[in-house]
Amino acid sequence: MRRFKTIEFTMTLLSGLWLLGCEPIHEKEQPPNVLMISIDDLNDWVGALEGHPDVQTPNIDRLANEGILFTNAHCQAPICGPSRASMLSGLRPSTTGIYGQIRDRDLREGSSIMESVRFLPQYFKDHGYKTIGVGKIFHNHAPEGNFEVSGGRVVGFGPRPEKRMKWTKKGTSTDWGAYPEKDSLMSDYTYAEWTKKQLQEKHNRPFFMAVGFIRPHVPWHAPKKWFNRYNPDNITLPNYLPNDFDDLPEISKKIAYKGMMPTTDWAIDSGEWKNIIQAYLACISFVDHQVGIVLDALRNSAYNDNTIVILWSDHGYELGEKGSFGKQTLWSESTHVPLIFKLPGRKEKIKIDQAVELLDVYPTLLDLTALPKNSSNEGQSLVPLFTQLEDPSAVALTTYGKNNHSMINSRYRYIRYENGAEELYDLQNDPEERDNLSEFMALDSVKKSMRVHLPKINVEWKLGSTYNINNYFIKTSKQSKKQKK
Repeated sequence: MRRFKTIEFTMTLLSGLWLLGCEPIHEKEQPPNVLMISIDDLNDWVGALEGHPDVQTPNIDRLANEGILFTNAHCQAPICGPSRASMLSGLRPSTTGIYGQIRDRDLREGSSIMESVRFLPQYFKDHGYKTIGVGKIFHNHAPEGNFEVSGGRVVGFGPRPEKRMKWTKKGTSTDWGAYPEKDSLMSDYTYAEWTKKQLQEKHNRPFFMAVGFIRPHVPWHAPKKWFNRYNPDNITLPNYLPNDFDDLPEISKKIAYKGMMPTTDWAIDSGEWKNIIQAYLACISFVDHQVGIVLDALRNSAYNDNTIVILWSDHGYELGEKGSFGKQTLWSESTHVPLIFKLPGRKEKIKIDQAVELLDVYPTLLDLTALPKNSSNEGQSLVPLFTQLEDPSAVALTTYGKNNHSMINSRYRYIRYENGAEELYDLQNDPEERDNLSEFMALDSVKKSMRVHLPKINVEWKLGSTYNINNYFIKTSKQSKKQKK
C-alpha cells in the first residue's frame, strides 16, 4: 500500500467546493464549473498510463500531470451504450437491464427504474447549473432535456471515403487509413472548436459543460499528418499468445466472439497488424490534439480558476492481444479506462492506484461541487481517496450481459459467468491475464472474497437494449424478452 502526501482541503460554504491547496472562493464568486471530456473507445494507450510505449498524448498527459490520475479505473460495461448509460445514470447495468447498445430516446422507455433517473447533466441543471454539451456524451448525443445549450452531434463516425480502404465486413465501421485531408473535416475538430467558443462566452451561472469526442472509435481514419507521427516499421506490437483461449470456459469464448472484426491471425498473415496499430495511434494523437484545443481554451478563459475538469473514456479496446480487435470482453484490455480529475487552482500530480469505477464519477462530481447527494447513485465518491490511504482490496466491477461479471482489485481479476463458469488471474505474476487459475483450490478464498461484490440483483434485458452482432447475446436477450412477456 502507498500513502500519499496529505493535502490541505479548504471548504467554502458559499461554493461548497473541496479544493486541494487552493485559496478560498470569495463571496462574489460563483460555485465551480465542470468541464467534462469524454473520449470514445480509448484504452490505456495514454502516455501517463504507460499503456503503449510509442503513443504521443502530450495534452492528456499535461492534464494528468496537473491533476488526479486514477491508474486502475474500469468501466461498468465493455461497450459504448451500457457504459455511458451507467455512468450518466449512476446505476449499474445489472440494476437497469441496459446490457447492450441503446438509443438515447429508449433509455427511459418501459422501465420504472429509468423513468425516475436524473442523469448527471440533469442533476446539475436541477441545482442551478447551465448545461452545455456537444458530441457523443450518451450513446448518440443526449436525451432531450439534458443540455440547455446543445451543439448536437454529427451523425455516424465519419467522414469516410466512398469505398472502404481495408476492411469490408458488414456489422462494423472498422477500417483504417489516412483520410480526410484536413483536421477541419473531422467532426471532433468541430466539437473542439464549438467548445472553445462556449468557453469564450459569458455565462452568468455556473456551468456543466460536456464535450464527447469520437476518435479513436472506428473507422481509424485521420489526416495523414497524424499517421506520419508513427512509422509502422518501428511500431511496438502487443503481445499475442495463439493458444491463450485453451484454458477458458466455452461461455467466455462465446461472449468474446467478434466475427465482424479482424482476427490477430489475419492481421499477422495479411501484414496489416502494424498498419492497424499505426492507425489507432494516429487517431489517439488526433483526438489528444482536440483535447488540447479545449484545455487551452479553458486556460485562456475567465473560468480557468474555477472549473473542475474530468476526462474519461467509456471502455478500453483490444488491438490483437486476445486474438481479435475490438472491445466487448471482460478482460482488462476492454475494461481499463483513463480517468483524470483536475481541480481548479492546483497543479500537483496525484496518482491513485486503487481500483475504481466510472460509476464513481457521478457522486464524486457532486461531492466536489457540494451538491446534495443523489440517493440513487450506486457508486462512491472518490474525494476521500485524494488524501486517505488506499484500500488494495477495493473492487471495480464490469458487467457484460445479464449476470456476467468481471471484478478487479490490486492483485486479482475474477470473472464469473451466468452459468457459474469462472476465470481468475493473478495480476502480480500475470498482468496480461493469460493463465486462468480458477481451478486452483488454493485460491478458493480469493474467489470467495470477490464473489461478495457480485450484484444481488440482475434484472432482465431492458427493452430497447440490444446487441445483434454476437449470437450469444442475440439468444440471451431474446430469452429475457420472452420471460418479460
